[in-house]
Amino acid sequence: MVAVAGASGGAVALTGPTLVQRLGLVQAAETVQAPPEPQAVLQPLPADAPLPTNAGLTGALNGAAEAMPGTFTGIVVDPATGKALWERTPEVALVPGSAGKLLTASAALLTLNPTDTFVTRVVQGSEPGTVVLVGGGDPTLTTLPEGQNSVYPDAPRLSDLAAAVRKAAPGPVTRVLVDTSRYQGPTMAEGWDPTDVAAGNITPIEPLMVDGGRINPKLQDGPRVPDPALAAGRALAQDLGADPSDVAVGAATPGSKVLGSVRSAPVAELIEQMLRDSDNVLAEMFSREVAIARDGDPTFTGGVQQTMAALAQAGFDPSGAVMHDGSGLSTEDRVPARLLGQLLGAAAAPTEKPGDIEFLRPIVSGLPVAGGYGTLEDRFGRGATSSTGRGVVRAKTGTLTDVSSLAGIVTDVDGRLLVFALMSNGASPATIRPKLDAMAAQLSRCGCR
Repeated sequence: MVAVAGASGGAVALTGPTLVQRLGLVQAAETVQAPPEPQAVLQPLPADAPLPTNAGLTGALNGAAEAMPGTFTGIVVDPATGKALWERTPEVALVPGSAGKLLTASAALLTLNPTDTFVTRVVQGSEPGTVVLVGGGDPTLTTLPEGQNSVYPDAPRLSDLAAAVRKAAPGPVTRVLVDTSRYQGPTMAEGWDPTDVAAGNITPIEPLMVDGGRINPKLQDGPRVPDPALAAGRALAQDLGADPSDVAVGAATPGSKVLGSVRSAPVAELIEQMLRDSDNVLAEMFSREVAIARDGDPTFTGGVQQTMAALAQAGFDPSGAVMHDGSGLSTEDRVPARLLGQLLGAAAAPTEKPGDIEFLRPIVSGLPVAGGYGTLEDRFGRGATSSTGRGVVRAKTGTLTDVSSLAGIVTDVDGRLLVFALMSNGASPATIRPKLDAMAAQLSRCGCR
C-alpha cells in the first residue's frame, strides 16, 4: 500500500489499479471483446451420405483380397439396410480367434440385463469359525487395496468383502472354504493349450477368482494361476487372519447367513472391457452366464449351445458357426464372416430401426480404436499404409497361430458408416495383420462409387 497527498492535504491510501492510474503509469483499460463461441467439430453422420457401390468396393478391395496369402474371406455391410455391399466367400467358416467374442457379446447383451451386476458373497459355514466364499461369476474381484486399480476399472475389492465379514461374523474366522458350484464341467476347453495359463491368455474357468486369475493384478497379459478359486480363497483367508494353506473346496449350506457381498461393474461395462482388451476370462464367464439365464448347462458346451440359440432367437443366422468356447481361443472354433457382419451391422444400425438393436450398442462402444486404445493401440502406425485408418477404424481383433481377423466399423470419406469383417487362415499374423489393416484403412479413404 502507498500513501499519497489528497486534496485536503491528508494522506489517502491507494492500492491496485487506482494507485497505478493516479500515478500515471498506465491508461484506463480498453473494453475487451469476448472470443467467439467455439463451433462443434464432431457432427452426426449425414443420413443421406452416398452409399458405396459394389463396383467401387471391388476396385478398392479386390486387389488386396486376391493377393492375400492363405485362405481369405470377407464382407462389407451397410448397417442402415443390412445389405452386403462387397463380399468374398463370406459363407466360408474360418477360425476366428478372438473375433469369436462378438458372438458371445451379442448373446450376452440379448440375454442379460445390461445394468445387472455379478455378486460375490461370503456366507457362514456349518462349522464354528468357518466361512464359505461363494463364486457368483465375477472374475474382476481384486486383491488390490483402495487407491490402486487393477486391469478392471471400478472392480470390487476383496478388502471390502473381508471388512464386512469381520464385522458380521459371530467370532474369529479360522477357516475359509470356496464354493464353485455355479459352473460345471471341464475348466479348460477343447483346443486350448495348457501353456496359455502361464502365458497369460487364460486361467481355468471357475465362477470364483480374483483379478481374472492374474498373478499381477495390474498386468493385462501376465501369467495366471492354475487354481483361481483356491487362490481367491487363500487371499481372503490371509485378509481374515485364517490359515491360507487350509483353504479347500466346499459347498455353502442353502439359507446360510450372508456375512458380506460385493458387486461387479454392470454387464454393459464388462462387455465393453471384454472387447476392448480381448479378455478371454470375461468372455468365458459371459458364455456360462448366458447358459444359466437360458436354463442351459453352465459348461463350455452349454454356453455355446445357448449362445447360438440366443442369436437365432433374435433373428441372426448362426449356421456354419461351430464354437467350443466363448472367447475364440480354441483352434477348433469356426465362424463365417457373414455372421460377424450380421452382428456388427445390427449393433451399428440406426436407432430408428426396430428390434433389439439398442441392446447391442455396447459392442460398438467397446470396439478397440485404431492407433488409439485396446488391442488396436499399436496398429495402424504413422507412416504405415494403414495410417489413414487411425482413429477412424474401430474393430475387434483375432489372432492365433496362422489366424488373423479384423471385424468392425469405419466411416468413409463421404461420412457413410460401414461394417466390415475380414478373416484369414493359413498365414502368419505378422504378414496378414498389416494387410487387413490396410484394407480397413482403404475403406476409410474412399467413397468407392
